[in-house]
Amino acid sequence: MRLAFLGTPAMAVAPLRALVDAGHDVALVVSRPDAKRGRGGTLTPSPVKVAALELGLPVTDVVDDVLTLDPPAELGVVVAFGRIIKPHVLAALPMVNLHFSLLPRWRGAAPVERALLAGDEVTGVDLMAVEEGLDTGGVYREAQVAIGPDTTADELRSELVAAGTTLLVEALAEGLGEPVPQVGEPTYAAKIEPAELRIDWDRPAAEVHRLVRLGGAWTTHAGKRLKVWRTRLGPDGPLELLEVQPEGKGRMPFRDWANGARFDPAADGLGS
Repeated sequence: MRLAFLGTPAMAVAPLRALVDAGHDVALVVSRPDAKRGRGGTLTPSPVKVAALELGLPVTDVVDDVLTLDPPAELGVVVAFGRIIKPHVLAALPMVNLHFSLLPRWRGAAPVERALLAGDEVTGVDLMAVEEGLDTGGVYREAQVAIGPDTTADELRSELVAAGTTLLVEALAEGLGEPVPQVGEPTYAAKIEPAELRIDWDRPAAEVHRLVRLGGAWTTHAGKRLKVWRTRLGPDGPLELLEVQPEGKGRMPFRDWANGARFDPAADGLGS
């Protein structure tokens, strides 16, 4: 099948490679423009653009370029694209999207993170039709993925990408068929704001543990930021800190940091 592929981050690379390996003609890849990174402002391509160039595929950052293909694409495949696709493009080229939740739960930008924060025990990936509405399209196929009590966002994302890649390749091989309308009350997965990653030690231990599993959770000690990377939630006891990262330093076991910082939880607890 002749395809256009629209995607940006690393999680969209495996589906792109799988489509090429399956023999599909990926006529064009659309990703975000190169972004400035680091102090020098070096322009850096997205992971999807890097993979596309390695595969010898043409790349653009202009969505409307999918309409100029000759011969035209039969289908657009969208994976974590992160940009609005305008109605005139959708009217000209049918598109499917790999969305990493069980719709209509967690429509929007951060479905993986919101499912984990909410304490969901099961999430999944849907292959859905792209419409003008926010993740409102009918679902062609669906796969469920369990969320373990210690599963991190990165681990969950990897499982979902693997399941979604298989879902996508099989669906295109067997034929999409007709999408099934979503049923149920929608919930929305807003983007995680930096302030949400600050740990509130007054929250229940289970909630703090879920926040840490997102990656990038932080607190303060003696007025300096301290990232918390790993915690352990016992069956009855308090939350145990396992790995932290002091400001300006690398990640280390919590006990090593506590010894070096002469940390006394009774005298100068975290969050100070």
